[in-house]
Amino acid sequence: MVVPPVDDAEAALRALAPVLQPAGWALLNSLPPYREDDALRQAARLREAGHPPELVSAVLTQSRLRTRATEKFGEFASSMLFTPHGLEQATRLPVAALHAERFQRAGVASVADLGCGIGGDAMALAGLGTDVQAVDRDPATVAVATVNLMPFPNARARLGRAEGHDPRDTEGIWLDPARRAPARGGSRRLHDPEEYEPPLSTVVDLAHRLGHDGAAGPLGAKLGPGIARDALPEDVEMQWLSFHGQVLEATAWFGPLAREGVLSSAVLVDRHGAHRLDRRADTAADPEPGPLGDHVYEPDGAVIRAGLIGTLAVQLDARTLDPTIAYLTGDTHAPTPFARGYAVRDVMPFGLKRLTSYLREHRLGILEIKKRGTAVEPEELRRKLRPRRFGDESATLILTRIAGEQSVIVASAHPAAAAQGAAGDTAR
Repeated sequence: MVVPPVDDAEAALRALAPVLQPAGWALLNSLPPYREDDALRQAARLREAGHPPELVSAVLTQSRLRTRATEKFGEFASSMLFTPHGLEQATRLPVAALHAERFQRAGVASVADLGCGIGGDAMALAGLGTDVQAVDRDPATVAVATVNLMPFPNARARLGRAEGHDPRDTEGIWLDPARRAPARGGSRRLHDPEEYEPPLSTVVDLAHRLGHDGAAGPLGAKLGPGIARDALPEDVEMQWLSFHGQVLEATAWFGPLAREGVLSSAVLVDRHGAHRLDRRADTAADPEPGPLGDHVYEPDGAVIRAGLIGTLAVQLDARTLDPTIAYLTGDTHAPTPFARGYAVRDVMPFGLKRLTSYLREHRLGILEIKKRGTAVEPEELRRKLRPRRFGDESATLILTRIAGEQSVIVASAHPAAAAQGAAGDTAR
């Protein structure tokens, strides 16, 4: 989330005001699906029909945002309101459902969603029957969340700050600290957790104020994916979540929301569902490096951040190529949702002239280029190779170090893995 300056917040509320009126809301819901190539004509038609310019601007902005929001909210987007920043930072509904299920399984009946944004997580919580107090410091965001929570009689939104929340108001807390700050021409990402609003230390303190007898209460906090595991106490479960290959968030689960003995976990959401790997105190360490095998595996970023390379290597009967690089290699094809796999076709020391000759000889003109542990940039290499001149065959080039030497692995991607029930637990 971004904490907007006061002037920007007031301007956002003024721009939103027309669609908060019954006539504006009705007009918005009467519009056909938004099309960028028809937006100017649509605006002209609305003005010709006598609608004031500020209303036309407001409804078309919301229509455009609803179309963009379909990716995150599906069919629910067509009855929601948004702010541009709020939509950008909003939790995807399938991910919010995973958050809400964690509270439900712990038997938490009421939750304060602090830093609720446009209300995505609050919607998921309320949809499971949890009583929700959605709180945000930005008036325009609260207005949007109020509309989005209207279908849920057990949820309401109000203006407030996480620092002023009384833990006695609800049984549990979901917290989404602001991790971006206004910057010239937009916003900048905050990397130091103590720069979050509220800071990470305040989050930890709030969790303990929520609990009893010195133990933390049921609090979940959505943090930036770059956070280190050792930034949180050992009794907190840190969970990194990847959505279709993109690491979106790290969530800290406190108190009864944390599973006993789990230090960290990786949840991967793909078209087959959600899959989870857990790290405990006795989890396998990273494997020793060894020679290149018949297959190379690129672990998902959530697996790497959660410290689960060793666990995945055991499942794949694999080893690393280099002690500092997270590629794994093995001699068998082992489908897994936790890594992308490649069949090795060839390997050679890195060199532009030699690689060019190889591509020409094998008519390899359609290339996917991947890298780890090398300064070579894939797009710069592609410009230098100009591979389309060599032919129509395809391959993946993996630029990395093998036993300390800069190398190129020529490979073919494994077929997309189906859901692997044995590879990891279904995420809950």
